[in-house]
Amino acid sequence: MPEYPTALGASSLDKITLLGQDLAADVMGEVGFGELAFWLAIQRRPTPGETRVFEAVLAALADHGFTPTAITTRLTYLSAPDSVQGALAAGLLGGGSRFLGVTEDCGRFLHDALSTARGGPPTDEAGWDELALASVRSARAEGRVIPGLGHHVHKEGDPRTPRLFHIAAEEELVGPHLSLFAAIGRIHPQVLGRTLPLNGAGVCGAALADLGLPLELLRAFALLARTAGLIGQLAEEIRTPVANDIFLSVDLNNRAVPPHPADGGEASASG
Repeated sequence: MPEYPTALGASSLDKITLLGQDLAADVMGEVGFGELAFWLAIQRRPTPGETRVFEAVLAALADHGFTPTAITTRLTYLSAPDSVQGALAAGLLGGGSRFLGVTEDCGRFLHDALSTARGGPPTDEAGWDELALASVRSARAEGRVIPGLGHHVHKEGDPRTPRLFHIAAEEELVGPHLSLFAAIGRIHPQVLGRTLPLNGAGVCGAALADLGLPLELLRAFALLARTAGLIGQLAEEIRTPVANDIFLSVDLNNRAVPPHPADGGEASASG
């Protein structure tokens, strides 16, 4: 018979192992969920400081009001109250370049910029500012968005950003990604001609990258956090529903307009 080796969960007649531990005896009641999620992803147990930073990221990304992901989850539940899994999945599918996906996008942007630093990461603020300036100018010249800059609500500053920097500093876990992100916050007005806040999703991506977590999974951690938030949205929808009002506000206020054919010629009714 073929074998399928795994360091994750495995079961026998009377025992379940997980990450080399006895699940019932060594994990349940002994390991927090955030710590376990980190451990599962990187297959080493995080330090208390790493756990604190990681769980701060999860808290920062769990819920942020009536975002598209929350509204989608509530509306899907309105349409299919028999499918909680469908409502949660619908909300998570909206994690992309504008919401939640910025966490991964920022981590990758910072990682790519760091890879261009000759002689390794800078050692002083002037060096970080120089690297940040080069990376922002390059992105601007190529017409790319600088992920982690700007927020549709927190125009004067995202309150999550300084708090996460503070926690990482307390745990001595401010690494190159957070250092470069801070430098981008200092220098970007020179290139963009205006000052934008460093947003929470971006700083979370920088912090996760500094923890050594795989870049390919940064969005997954944002989705893990948002799952908890969407469960809260569903629980509130059950207690005090608003989804039907959201639906009716659109349905009862639609306005018929003539069709607008797409560019490329007039629409044809012929087959």
